Amino acid sequence: MIAGDISPQALVAKAKNLVELALAWETTPGAVGALEKVGGEWRPTSWGEIVRRIRAVSEGLVELGVRPGDRVCLMAATRLDWCIVDLAIMGAGAITVPAYPSNTVQEIAYLVQDSGARVFVVDGEHAEPGHPGRYSRVRAALAQAPGVEHVVAMDLPSRSEEKLVSLADLERRGQEALANRPGALERRIAELEEAALACIIYTSGTTGSPKGVMLTQGNWVYQARALPEIGLMAEGDVVLLFLPLAHSFAKVVQAAWLGQGFTLAFAESVERAVDNACEVKATVIPAVPRVFEKAFARVVGDGLARPGLEGKLFAWALKQFEQFAVAKAVGREHYSLSWSLARRLVFTKVEARLKSRFGGRVRAFISGGAPLSSKVAWFFEMCGLVILEGYGLTETSAPTHVNRPTQRKLGTVGPAFPRVSVKIAEDGEILVKGPQVMVGYYHRDADTAEVLEDGWFHTGDIGEVDVEGFLRITDRKKDLIKTSGGKFVAPQELENGLKTEPLIGHVVIIGDRRKYVTALFTLSEEAGMAWAKENGLGALSYPQLVKRPEIHARIQKAVDALNAQLPSYATIKRFSLLDADFSQLTGELTPKLSVKRKVVLERHKALIDEMYGGESYD
Repeated sequence: MIAGDISPQALVAKAKNLVELALAWETTPGAVGALEKVGGEWRPTSWGEIVRRIRAVSEGLVELGVRPGDRVCLMAATRLDWCIVDLAIMGAGAITVPAYPSNTVQEIAYLVQDSGARVFVVDGEHAEPGHPGRYSRVRAALAQAPGVEHVVAMDLPSRSEEKLVSLADLERRGQEALANRPGALERRIAELEEAALACIIYTSGTTGSPKGVMLTQGNWVYQARALPEIGLMAEGDVVLLFLPLAHSFAKVVQAAWLGQGFTLAFAESVERAVDNACEVKATVIPAVPRVFEKAFARVVGDGLARPGLEGKLFAWALKQFEQFAVAKAVGREHYSLSWSLARRLVFTKVEARLKSRFGGRVRAFISGGAPLSSKVAWFFEMCGLVILEGYGLTETSAPTHVNRPTQRKLGTVGPAFPRVSVKIAEDGEILVKGPQVMVGYYHRDADTAEVLEDGWFHTGDIGEVDVEGFLRITDRKKDLIKTSGGKFVAPQELENGLKTEPLIGHVVIIGDRRKYVTALFTLSEEAGMAWAKENGLGALSYPQLVKRPEIHARIQKAVDALNAQLPSYATIKRFSLLDADFSQLTGELTPKLSVKRKVVLERHKALIDEMYGGESYD
């Protein structure tokens, strides 16, 4: 036990690894560190209990044979056990290799083989739609990657014939071992310097094979200390987490939790996140843009579906908002009597409903992982709900930039983090240097050399920094479209401009080496069903919805509205509505819900060629 007369903040200031950060909160053992819903009720877990479990699980892993430098795969839903096991792995001197809960058998086998993992930790036989259970997937993967010696399961009993150890049994063994060697954890982590690897996070692989990004204890300790400096989260916050902990965005939230000691509430699922936010009265909610886009689409869909005068009034108010959003996007103020009336008559009620829906205490949403539509950001801002958009990559242990609560500019990803340097290359690429940049890619020296030069990380993103230091991302370098006429088009800007139409699920802009720009759309099934009900068509299936001419007309209207703001060479000349939405299961989406452009373009090549009169480009 750490001496009680030392404040946790003083210990945090001296910590050189994440485990020492966690142990710092042992000085306030009764404080609530986490909330989880069990049996329909939210159960608090104290910091004293969290640290006790980290010690026991870490010692259990040592008993199992885990040694410093070993790689341990960890695959589970977002929950407190994930964080405890992750810290216990580091406490054994080992390196965590996170896997997404949705990973397929082949993806799991690749991670195990590439990392050389000796132990695999999984939550249990939990399944996503269309997938076998996670434990079954792990067993199938390990048949292809026999180097794993033990499997630890959070929610399954031990089975000697399968080398399966339950987490409860592992924890008991560790607790018994601690009685014989007190202080063992402290001795191990005393050797865990900032340069030691904390984890190897595999990129989601929108193109090519995933690469293992090597991130150190120092990378994460930097993030844990930098976040309080910019005021994103504070010790008294209740932060709701539903992002997958295999992703660097969630990992940086974990680092902030360890650095600041706030209460981390683990959502039951993505689908239950809004209900959970209301139940725990969350104050900060990190999320990806898709969550905000769906919330916006839901508000708009519900408003337009209201009967009679109320629906017509909402439609009128929405037009006033769109004029406001267009003005704000180009840095122009917008005042009119109609806009003032729309805010007072319609949007004050929307604001009250939205705030109540999230529990009434949210002071900030944090958006990352992909670009956020400025229209969606202005809508939330108008409703008194602040979205702080940030920017970073796995290779930079998540954020390098973020808008601050008191220093923000919508349409940008904010100023750089403390002690982070930024420069723009001649071709517009963003280069960053700082304490959170990765060591490199695991066993991939050539790939590392391509993106790291004299400490500068080449992000692959195109952007610009304004005179106040705010960074604006315009596109991915590899995604920039150059038409056959030699004009450059940034697809992300067009895609974000269309996502605010509630009926649109996903959009992919096409046009590289083509004579004009086209688009592929998927339908938001939820919004489509609501539209069908509103129009007295009953329950229509997805294939029936996409064939409705009224649906095509709505999307054409959204395309026309965007085209009116674009130069002629960037306007969308043709589009197609696909007969199925994208998903992780079918391979078009990454676990953070980003579209895998390469997969989509290959899968729908014939349809794309048809939009260009049968011309094909390989």
